[in-house]
Amino acid sequence: MSGHDGKQSLTSPINLENRGTQRGEGMKAWTLWLSAIIKFGGSDLIVKSDLKPRIRHRGVLKDIETDVVTMDLMFQIAKDVLDAGQQDAFSKKGSMDFAYDYDEKNRFRVNMFMARGRPSIAARLITSNIKKFEDLYLPQALGDVALQSQGLILFAGVTGSGKSTSIAAMLQYVNERKKVHIVTIEDPIEYIFKDDKATINQREIGIDCVNFNDALRALVRENPDIALVGEMRDYETFEAAVRAAETGHLVFGTIHASSAWQTFGRIYDLFPVNEREQIRKLLAYNLRAIVYQKLLPTLHAHIPRIPALEILINTPAVQKYILEGREGELLDIIKGRDAGMMDFTTALVELVEKEFIHQSVALQSTPKPEELRMRLKGISQGASFANKGA
Repeated sequence: MSGHDGKQSLTSPINLENRGTQRGEGMKAWTLWLSAIIKFGGSDLIVKSDLKPRIRHRGVLKDIETDVVTMDLMFQIAKDVLDAGQQDAFSKKGSMDFAYDYDEKNRFRVNMFMARGRPSIAARLITSNIKKFEDLYLPQALGDVALQSQGLILFAGVTGSGKSTSIAAMLQYVNERKKVHIVTIEDPIEYIFKDDKATINQREIGIDCVNFNDALRALVRENPDIALVGEMRDYETFEAAVRAAETGHLVFGTIHASSAWQTFGRIYDLFPVNEREQIRKLLAYNLRAIVYQKLLPTLHAHIPRIPALEILINTPAVQKYILEGREGELLDIIKGRDAGMMDFTTALVELVEKEFIHQSVALQSTPKPEELRMRLKGISQGASFANKGA
């Protein structure tokens, strides 16, 4: 049945048979929008009935200069793009996740969904254009970490901080150098790898496997040397990842945390109190690195955003602190910069010194504004002194 103003209600299945325009018109509009994303270097497509479709470019949504999208055209897209099984699922549930191959190089992860009784679309471009360290302004220390034979490598930060992009660069670094088997478990797949020296199998939740837990249980049977297990959001995922690291695999994962050294608290919170001492020991012996990352706007038109990193490498000193439960003091070791370590404040200072970011951006991004302000003041005084000398 339909709701007010012709909106579709999900009290009964959506009747796609009686909605739409002319056959093929949906596919024509769909391919036009996707080609626009590829042409203009966008990352996402957002389409809502009764508005123009929009592309996300450099983090900003911009209209595609075409007609306003009618509700009937959206329903026709569902009929032209989805197969019979997908149409049935969309009709009954009001939402459908699927992957769409535009061509051999460009693939999209798509969610078609109902919003206030009208169909909408959100599509993310999945690209094979994996950037190198120098293109992402990442330090060589991450290349050394990526070539480890086993252990756990965690990337921390909020959603949209570039964690997946940096991990992809590290996996590609390995792909170009080592004959290993890499298995990824992702939701969704964000970069498409092409086998070089490594053999890479990518599994997408909802398409290649039902959920993370099932995929993780199957992981060891797939005989990987390196595994990417995506976001570590619960006890089961983290435990499986750290056990895989313990048994000789190199495991990459992401976690939401606000610094490298504070990541330990986020991890321990996933476990019951009586298990935390055991997980502390497992981390002490199997952790290889924690990298906290935040993307910042730059002063350069050709560099939209640049990462500020905090890097913790598990040296003998770090291992000792973890075993003694002194994780809160790890920042002091990070500041020593042993083995390529970097604290977040120093990373911000260096980005200002190299004129990648403005001082105001650095001050807005730091959890330690007073410490950063003092160090930036030193930069300003040094520059002033140099100018007077000239």
